[in-house]
Amino acid sequence: MVQISPSNWKSRIRNFFLDLDARIDSSLFSSAKGIRELYERYSTFMDRFYVGRWKRWVFIEPLSEAATIGLGGMVLMLILAIPAFRETADEDWLKKSDLAVTFLDRYGNPIGSRGIKHNDSIPLEDFPDVLIKATLATEDRRFYEHFGIDIAGTARALVTNAQAGGVRQGGSSITQQLAKNLFLSNERTIERKINEAFLAVWLEWRLTKNEILKLYLDRAYMGGGTFGVDGAAHFYFNKSARDVTLAEAAMLAGLFKAPTKYAPHINLPAARARANVVLDNLVDAGFMTEGQVFGARRNPAFAVDRRDEASPNYYLDYAFDEMRKLVDTFPKSYTERVFVVRLAIDTNVQKAAEDAIENQLRQFGRDYHATQAATVVSDLDGGIRAMVGGRDYGASQFNRATDAYRQPGSSFKPYVYTTALLNGFTPNSVVVDGPVCIGNWCPQNYGHSYSGSVTLTQAITRSINVVPVKLSIAIGQKEQPKAPNPAKIGRAKIVEVARRFGIKAPLPDTPSLPIGSDEVTVLEHAVAYATFPNRGKAVTPHSVLEVRTGAGDLVWRWDRDGPKPRQAIPANIAADMAGMMSHVVSEGTARRAALDGIPTAGKTGTTNAYRDAWFVGYTGNFTCAVWYGNDDYSPTNRMTGGSLPAQTWHDIMVAAHQGVEIREIPGIGMGQKLPPQPRDANAQASAAPKVLETKPGPPPVLTKRGADILVRVEKLLDDAAKTATKSTANDSQPAKPASSTSALAFPQNYAAEENAGASTPRKN
Repeated sequence: MVQISPSNWKSRIRNFFLDLDARIDSSLFSSAKGIRELYERYSTFMDRFYVGRWKRWVFIEPLSEAATIGLGGMVLMLILAIPAFRETADEDWLKKSDLAVTFLDRYGNPIGSRGIKHNDSIPLEDFPDVLIKATLATEDRRFYEHFGIDIAGTARALVTNAQAGGVRQGGSSITQQLAKNLFLSNERTIERKINEAFLAVWLEWRLTKNEILKLYLDRAYMGGGTFGVDGAAHFYFNKSARDVTLAEAAMLAGLFKAPTKYAPHINLPAARARANVVLDNLVDAGFMTEGQVFGARRNPAFAVDRRDEASPNYYLDYAFDEMRKLVDTFPKSYTERVFVVRLAIDTNVQKAAEDAIENQLRQFGRDYHATQAATVVSDLDGGIRAMVGGRDYGASQFNRATDAYRQPGSSFKPYVYTTALLNGFTPNSVVVDGPVCIGNWCPQNYGHSYSGSVTLTQAITRSINVVPVKLSIAIGQKEQPKAPNPAKIGRAKIVEVARRFGIKAPLPDTPSLPIGSDEVTVLEHAVAYATFPNRGKAVTPHSVLEVRTGAGDLVWRWDRDGPKPRQAIPANIAADMAGMMSHVVSEGTARRAALDGIPTAGKTGTTNAYRDAWFVGYTGNFTCAVWYGNDDYSPTNRMTGGSLPAQTWHDIMVAAHQGVEIREIPGIGMGQKLPPQPRDANAQASAAPKVLETKPGPPPVLTKRGADILVRVEKLLDDAAKTATKSTANDSQPAKPASSTSALAFPQNYAAEENAGASTPRKN
């Protein structure tokens, strides 16, 4: 080893590292020297452009700050533009709303249409010149001059609105309005306006001015369920947009701002006044002279009277949304955009539902301080037979049946009791109706009293609030006996069961969830109840039964291509629940909903401060949910689920079962025939009142003093019951439960229910 290794290897290694270190130091020194020389040369060169004194502060500093702010603004704009440009990611963005759908009822009769026939639409050059000028003069006079955003028009609108102290003039260009129609919603938020501005610039880059104007004229909503000026011309004037007069063109151009407010078939004077404003705009913009518009002022347009042509617009809007989602599932290679769709709607049931709601609100709405209602009728396959999304579609197109989330109150309790039955309880299981608290929340029953030991059937019939809360705790304890918070586990099981039924609402975990504090939609709630008469099988809500092309070729059919029913709960549990819920109608809070000779079950619901009133029920043929309340969440005047909702449900279901073979509900049978009404006047006076003829009437008015007296009377009866129990116990005789007396004190008193606490939905 010593002979093989050179004798001076250590010195060679030392010299190598010394040489490497020297080279690195020399390179760094040379680099720094070179950089310094370059910087000095750059400084010497830039000194030639030095500007001092006043010129620096007048020119250089502002330009420098502008460049800095501009760069930051560009970065900010890029960040803000990202959400807007995501809307354009779909390559088929131009055809998103380009569906033309003709709707038929379940029997094949035409009932309406939605969408736009792009392939048959009128070319821009065929539109009358007066219609184009009226649109531009009213909506965007500088349309052919700006880049998508009218800076001058927006500034003018801001000044006008500031001076008026409110919104008096719109600042959106036609391109911005088209961007909103194609990609965005109508919500009034800053985010939407920012996205709208970016999308407007994007549209200007992708399309020509004439293409933008053409799309705007074809796709703007014009009231009456119509889209586009040609559809509106046919609807309002029974003619093509090619043939409209100046007066009619002015009326059509006036609809862009507020189609429901100025729709001539609803408010002809307002439509004519708006048309006169459009004529003023034509003169102010210099498009026409006063002499040219004089004839249109003297002879305003007349609209076709369509007051008797009631169209189920809420239903058609829902069906059109469903159809658009369905088309998205078709193969990308499928280019057909014109369809004929057969719906599940039954026009007789739809008319009965609309009439029932309107009659009840007209007769009792003011007394109860209720202004809105919604209902959904479904068959047991999930097909929507009728839908009413509000009192007046012309006044508001917001569909309260599909888009409004409201607290269901006690109508949510069947999901709780179903969960209990799935976890070992039975309809005859006894639960003590007594005080219970979860944290600092303690649910209360009416009168702040308790019924003692009750069965689950009695609890759901009387709509006791404490029992569902105790059931949620017991369910959690059965799932995890040593869990520190069994109520939370129980609520998770309840939500899981509700999901099986088809409830897709968020259902956040709150202590009051078992008594209906979480919000649901009328549509989901109605179809979820179909699980009970369906022997435990949950179904999917749908309106479309069959889709065909314009040439008649079958494209899609529900019974072949739609989702199949799924077993959500065992059939015996569904039968037990039907038996329990039938008592709510026969002897509980929903007696007004009872149907003569038709098995019926359901549950009422009334929320905190009487803000929402529900009845959701079913027969062996149909299920139906009815909701009453106010859009602004203001309280009603003591309206409960057993008043107008139950009566409305009864009226709708009577019509729905006309000419239908009555089916039994598993667990109930075929129901009971109500006794016939006596013909003799004396006999009629002595006979028991017939349930079906009970009318809601005005809401009961109970003063605070009267309520205090009733509570004191109930306490006296409870004390008397306890005394009687003790005396019978001493005599070794079986005692009656203390709850029986309190139950007799207020038998089925659905009209006098109180809130269950400040944050608790009311018992009903």
